[in-house]
This record gives sequence, C-alpha cells and structure tokens, in this order.
Amino acid sequence: MAQKGAAHGKEACRWCDSCGTLLLGGECSRCGSAGREFQINSPGDIRPSMGEGTEMLLELFRMHFGTSEPLDGRMIFLNKVPGEDRTDEIVAHGEVIGVARFDLVMDRMVLEIRQPAADLFRDMAVKNRVSFSGISGHLKGKSIPGSSITDVAGDFSEGDPVIVYKGQKAGPGIALGDAPSLGGLEKAVRIKDLNAWVERPLSPPSGRRTFVEANRQYLLRLESDGISDIRSFLKRRDVPVTVSFSGGKDSLVAFGLTQRAVGDPGLIFVNTGLEFPETLDYVRRFAADGGLRLHEADAGDAFWENVGTFGPPAKDFRWCCKVCKLGPITDLISRDFPRGTVTVEGNRALESFARSRIGFVSKNPFVPNQTTLNPVRSWSAAEIWGYIWMRGLEYNPLYDRDFERIGCYLCASCLGSEWRNTGRIHPELYRRWEEYLSGYADERGLPKEYADYGFWRWKVLPPKMVRLAEGLEIRPGQAAAKDPCIRMLKGASPCAAGGYSMEAIVGVPRARDFSYVEDALRTVGDVRYSPEFEIAMLRTPGGTAKIFGGGQVSVTSGRKGDAEHLFERSVKALLRAQMCTSCGICAKVCRNRAIRIDGGMRVDPSKCDSCGRCETSCMVVHYYDKLI
Repeated sequence: MAQKGAAHGKEACRWCDSCGTLLLGGECSRCGSAGREFQINSPGDIRPSMGEGTEMLLELFRMHFGTSEPLDGRMIFLNKVPGEDRTDEIVAHGEVIGVARFDLVMDRMVLEIRQPAADLFRDMAVKNRVSFSGISGHLKGKSIPGSSITDVAGDFSEGDPVIVYKGQKAGPGIALGDAPSLGGLEKAVRIKDLNAWVERPLSPPSGRRTFVEANRQYLLRLESDGISDIRSFLKRRDVPVTVSFSGGKDSLVAFGLTQRAVGDPGLIFVNTGLEFPETLDYVRRFAADGGLRLHEADAGDAFWENVGTFGPPAKDFRWCCKVCKLGPITDLISRDFPRGTVTVEGNRALESFARSRIGFVSKNPFVPNQTTLNPVRSWSAAEIWGYIWMRGLEYNPLYDRDFERIGCYLCASCLGSEWRNTGRIHPELYRRWEEYLSGYADERGLPKEYADYGFWRWKVLPPKMVRLAEGLEIRPGQAAAKDPCIRMLKGASPCAAGGYSMEAIVGVPRARDFSYVEDALRTVGDVRYSPEFEIAMLRTPGGTAKIFGGGQVSVTSGRKGDAEHLFERSVKALLRAQMCTSCGICAKVCRNRAIRIDGGMRVDPSKCDSCGRCETSCMVVHYYDKLI
C-alpha cells in the first residue's frame, strides 16, 4: 500500500498497467508484475470509487469535455486531501489525473484536472478546448490574453476546467471568463501546466474482481495477521467476544476477522436515534441472516431532548457522543456482560488524528468491563474494501450512494457534500435538522450562512473556514453564552450508594479544544481523559469528578464538604481552560516548571504535584465569584 516518506507530503503507491488496478503489495497476484510507482498526497488513505460516486465523476468529465471514454469501465480510486469540504484526488490509469471537490458556495461538486487528464482527453475532448499562439517561454502558471486565443470549443463558464493547446503541446487550464467573452479579456485562461504529448500507459477495463485477484495474496496475509493477533490475545482469556458493529465498512472487516478467528461473535450496535434507515435495516438484517446475536443499545430521543440545552454539536464539541453513544453502551455492557467482554472494533489510524496512535489493545476508562482490540488499525480504506470484496461480505448500501463514512446522519464530522446527499435521499431528515439550525441562528442573530455553509460544525473555526468566512464577508462565529453560568441539577446531597454527590451544567464560552480542560484538571489531581468522547475523570483524595465537553460536571465524595470543595475546583479548572488569557502568570509561579502557554495553559503531568499555586495566581479564578 501507500509507503510513507516517498517525498515531502507524498505517499508512494503502485499500479499494475497490465491489469489496470491499484496494487496493495509488492507484486500483482494476477500477472506477477511489480507494478509502476506513482505518488499521492498524504496521508494516503486511498479508496475505490463506487456506485453513484463513480457516475458523478464520469458525469463531471462528460459535462466539461463531452466524453468520459478514457475512464469508462476502468477502476477509479480516490484519495482524500485537505480542503474546505470534500476534496479528493482522482486516481486512474496509475496517475493522479485531477481533483474533485465540493464547493460550499456553489453547492456542487467541481472538477480540476491535471496534466495526465489533459493527455488522456486531448484528442477525445469535444468541449472546453482553448487553442492559442504567439506566446513563448515558460508558461506554467501564467495567463493567456484573449488576443492570443485562436480557437474556442464549448460553452463553458468562468472557473471551469479547460484543456489548452499550443502546437504539439496541451495541458490543463482554468477559464477566467465565459467562453463567448474570452477574446476580449486581458487575462482569458490561466495555464496550470503545458507539456508536449507523452504516451501514457492506458489501463485495460477492470473492476472489483480484477482488484481482488491482483491483490489476493496480500489480502490473505493481512487476514492471517489479523486472525493471529485476535487468537493470541484471547488464548488465555475466558470472556465473551463481541464485535462493535456500527454498520460501517471497518466494523464489517472487524467482524470478518473475528468470525474466522473464534467463530460467530455477538454484535454490539448502538442505535443513536440518528441512524440512517438503511443502516438500521442493514445491521438487523445482517445479524438475522447470519444467525448472530445482536446486542442493541437504544438512545431513543436523547439527542433531541438535549439539543435545546447544548445547541448544535460540533467537531470540537461532541456532546452528542456522550449522550447518544457512551451512556447507552455503558448500560448495555453492564447489563449483558457483567463479567466483561473483549470487543473487536474497526478503529483505523488513518481515519482521524485522535486514532492515529491507537494500539492493538485499548480500554476506554468510561466503559468498564470492556477491552477493545483493533486488528485493522493500520489498514487503508483500499485494503478494507479489498477484504470485503474478497470474502463476499455484504456491506451497507449507502456506500454505493456516494457516502465515504457512515454514522449519524447529521454528524458534525460528515461532509457538506454528504449532507446534500442526505437531503437527496432522505429529505425529511434533512429538513428537520436544517429547520433547527435556521431557528438556532435566527435566535442568536447569526447569518444564514451559519447553516448554509456548515459553520455550525465548529465551535472554534479552523483556518480554512475562517478564510471562507472572510471571502464571504461574514462573521459566522458560533453563538456562546454571554456570561458563564451554572445550572444546578443537584446540590450536595446523599447518594443511595453512600456518600454525597453534586451535578450541574456549566455554561462557559467555548474558546478552545477540550484537551485544555484536561490540562487544567491536572493541577487539581489525577486525570484520565477520553479525547473521542470529550470526558475527563478527575480523582483526588477527597473524591471523584467527571467533566464533560458539553459542560456537565458530576462530583462524588464521602463527605458533603469535600464534594462541595471538589465541585468548585472542577468548575474553576473548566473556566481556567476555556477563559485563559494566556498571561503566563501561572507558568511563572509554578515551582516545578510544569506549565507552559501554548494557545492556553498546558500542564506536564510528570512535573505537576497539584500544589494549587497556579490556581491562586489565575485571574479567572480570582474573579470566580463575579464570573459565576
């Protein structure tokens, strides 16, 4: 598969020209070829284009160039790269031929071509052709004046991709005006590249069967390694084995490996109340058809019951995961597996930064009695799909409807392009969330673009979205509480299990990532932290506190006074993290030099002894009584 370090920001892949498909290993199992190397951008989680997604890509080429013939019947792969929304390198014939991206402003997919596409389509394109003459020298990146254009074919618009021709050279370009107006423009077309024609190897027609046959030996080795890892771990453990079966492709492969390793496992599925109907039907049918026991946790209407309190979830404010996933799964495991379970999951390092360092064995401190195995942690998406096709595993039909990842239908982590897909196939689900976002924005005086362009997906906008907002000349900032406040759910009161507890929701402007809260809590006591679910568990001699990304604070202690004291210190830490002014006083007074300022307060747990000196020096804590 992709090999890191081929070049700065690049990954090396291999292509079999004889079979017309991507090679995952060192040679083709079908013809024995070592293949030809090509490069894609990092991180290199290349995947096959499927179903309606492939048809969308072919239609883009037909729309702009009047034909898709060089790609018809061939394997096409996609490689996700950074962008405002969906941005995929298009891989065909063993080359990156262009980029398909979802333009949030135009609300549609757009195509950008590269030199290999210009070479493939130069003689077949019947539209979006621009010929010019009279300019010499190095032309890459330069603009052609309208006076130099000798011929224009096609009725294209400003911003559309074109193929530019000069003598025996051709290359990709971008129209800087509409086709009829090009001749009168000072800058008519921007040249992205321009080269003499080279004979590129054309792949034969190919499909899924070819891909599997070409990679069969490699896939069998992957399978063998995964099975061996699972069996080795379970050899001396007498506990039930389950698979976390979300309805996605990765958990499907986790099931396939586990079934071959130990026989039929139980399936654990969390119905968040926000699942696609296709996912619910697929999971339940898969279990029934396979004679498998399905352990289903149901969150009911928990999301809609809580969204009024917390507002829209965001990529950096995923309160919904705690409410709709963590709570139900904890209850399910406690109920169905009182002695515990080993759960095989489909976590992959390439999926997200949070999972990039995941090991084979992991434990979530907030889900007791569950040990997690991650046998596909180092797999790419192409390897996942190759295994599914090799073993004939039935997959969620939404993948053929141009969804890359499948989860909650309104997840803040899904792409705007996929949200438009949801509107196309499930208009009633789409409409409910759009109406909520529109009302939320109206109540807080936010611009309509807050919902239209997906600004609601972040509490703190990343640079790419800041640039988009600046280009639109709007201020879409996430609405936040005007003043910090506490809504007490339960004051210090006796617990049925003994001791005392307190619960509250703290309203505080969310200024930074929740990991800063983890750091602030380290100055109070020992902390265990789950970045995926944004929960921090604080342990001190006086009791235990849980602090959630949504602002919930829950404290238990053996004595009423200790509970109140720990509650106050936990809330102060939350405020310190989110309202830190980066003044650096805390770092200066720390005698162990455990604190540094990096976008807020960061704490080295190996040096911090929770002495409290930094807390007493903090301006936010000093004005705590006035802030709350």
